[in-house]
Amino acid sequence: MGERSFGFRQRLNQIHRPGRRDPALCAAPFEVAVDDHWRIAIDPDASAYMVRVAQDLQDYLFTSMGVAVPLAQDDRRSPGPAGATIRLGVQTQSAGTVRPTPRSYQLQVAPGWVAVWGADERGTAQGSYYLEDLMNLRQAPFLARQEGVREPLFAPRMVHSGWGIDQFPDPHLAAIAHAGMDAILLFVKGPDQTTTGYLDINDLIDRAGGLGVDVYFYSYLVSRMHPSEPEARAYYESTYGALMAAHPRARGIVFVGESCEFPSRDPRTTGRLRLDPAPDGKPDPRPSPGWWPCTDYPAWLDLIKSVVRAHNPAADIVFWTYNWGWAPEADRLALIAALPTDVSLQATFEMFEDIPRDGIGTRCVDYTVSFAGPGRYFRSEAQAAAERGMPLYAMSNTGGLTWDIGVIPYEPVPFQWATRHQALLRARHDWGLVGLMESHHYGWWPSFVSDLAKAAFWSPSPSPEAVIEALAGRDFGPQGGPLAVAAWRHWSDAIRDYVPTNEDQYGPFRIGPAFPLRLDEEPEPIPAAAYAHFGNQIVTTRYQPHQPADVPTEIGLLQRLRQRWQQGLDLLRQAAAAAAPRQQPEAERMVWLGQFVAHCVTTAIHTKQWWLLCQALRAAPDLTGAEVVAARMRILGAAEMANAEAAIPLVEADSRLGWEPSMEYMADRAHLEWKIAQLQRVLEHELPARVADAGSRAWA
Repeated sequence: MGERSFGFRQRLNQIHRPGRRDPALCAAPFEVAVDDHWRIAIDPDASAYMVRVAQDLQDYLFTSMGVAVPLAQDDRRSPGPAGATIRLGVQTQSAGTVRPTPRSYQLQVAPGWVAVWGADERGTAQGSYYLEDLMNLRQAPFLARQEGVREPLFAPRMVHSGWGIDQFPDPHLAAIAHAGMDAILLFVKGPDQTTTGYLDINDLIDRAGGLGVDVYFYSYLVSRMHPSEPEARAYYESTYGALMAAHPRARGIVFVGESCEFPSRDPRTTGRLRLDPAPDGKPDPRPSPGWWPCTDYPAWLDLIKSVVRAHNPAADIVFWTYNWGWAPEADRLALIAALPTDVSLQATFEMFEDIPRDGIGTRCVDYTVSFAGPGRYFRSEAQAAAERGMPLYAMSNTGGLTWDIGVIPYEPVPFQWATRHQALLRARHDWGLVGLMESHHYGWWPSFVSDLAKAAFWSPSPSPEAVIEALAGRDFGPQGGPLAVAAWRHWSDAIRDYVPTNEDQYGPFRIGPAFPLRLDEEPEPIPAAAYAHFGNQIVTTRYQPHQPADVPTEIGLLQRLRQRWQQGLDLLRQAAAAAAPRQQPEAERMVWLGQFVAHCVTTAIHTKQWWLLCQALRAAPDLTGAEVVAARMRILGAAEMANAEAAIPLVEADSRLGWEPSMEYMADRAHLEWKIAQLQRVLEHELPARVADAGSRAWA
């Protein structure tokens, strides 16, 4: 029986996974075992937030570990006669010393006594969640004796919703907090207006804050006035001022060129918004202001900053250079040199890098984990920000997903992710990187990959290899764990052969096996939900490689990727079979994910091969030559239809496969069947007509 559409949300709404405990395990002499005789204690005047943290730990122990403990209120600061206790408190209640870093905490585990002393209440919560992490890894309510301080290395850590675009039910907010993240991103078009229409934004800010999470706005407001205009202040008061007046407790606001462009007077631009028509109706080769480091962005940002901070003096103003990382370095750095230093500069970690592979360059124009980074664009801007003392953020995608494949929940390539984590930590050391945007509108999904990021972004932390091995043991058991690690090594190596060019990421890799293969005829629109934010608007079905001569090499890269991926998939199947019954449902889901990725890669290979055959068909000198090419196209088309057909059971089993928040469902059963029917029409009707045309040309 398959999972109904959006059934994945029921899994997302489950904060604590049931049945994590291995009943066969016994505590070691150096461990403290938490059982039904324990209790959780908080201060008598604890806030509602602290009560909720304690209740969360109580629920975890009961749901995941089968341990029922009561909650109590007392102000004891050390072990005493009242019995075995997990004490949750803040620094002022502790005799120990906690570093002042927000969200840091001190952990003490001793016989009959476990204590978490946070530098603040959110630090206490993070310490409580860390207890859950430790017990999950141990697969039992056992904690090794220890004492130490842990602190986060990045703040903020921002993510978009993986539940639905701009939708954040409380369980999803709680999962985000458990993952060590501290902020969410909300697309805003005005007061209480998001991409999904009306939303009570202040209610979201309250609910998120009640779970230890801040709210950042991602601006979709339209800016139609130059900052030098006499009416500019009043105009922007009516837009950004109204937004912040209505929601003054938002933590900050993110600006990116394509979403905040204004009528710049930089002569190197069109001077108008991208979608506005030219006054004279003539094409203009210059970029619109959203795609160029305009010399008047500093003046615009200064004005917006003053408007926003009039309503929220502590608002974090984040200026993201995503859209013009391709521009000459001198122009980009000149802009940074002129920006106010009391705003945060954000650059994308891997973007605009030409990645040499097998003698060709595969440029990352958007986001990919196939190149760990940092790229030259990021390095140049990071250095400039460091020299000016500006807070530096990175769009890092470390929530676990990029645009490598658009309709999956996460990319299970932990060794490659670990390489990026280490590069981000070096950027923290070298340039003062402090904040991360960890997903875009494809959202965040809780996975072992985000668990790996959580471990890396807190100090102290074990080595990445040790964390990966521990996570494999947690999810696949002692026999399956080593097999899973071996599988993940194959996948992490395989992803380095991925081709991240625009036509691939906006084409076959965007929607996987639902991507149509077509001839020159106008494409049939891909079915899309009427309520989708983007739907089919961010999929390009007219496949045209940026470097036609590179296509054969790109095919070879992806074939090597698929071969290595299949080796990992074979090992992961063995790992899932070796897992305990309580672990097998989630282990099987990872197998399905691995299979679906393989189908996506196959579609990308077939798309490139199909394009080559289309060129050969156009060049066919006569009917005989056209028939030879057409025969090969029929074989390839049949293989791709079989590939799409084989993906149907996977998307039926896991409703998250084939879905993306801003596009909604684009590779579910309905879309896969649409693609199969489309390709059948091409093979049965369009292709014979094209062959006949070749014959007519030969007689002409």
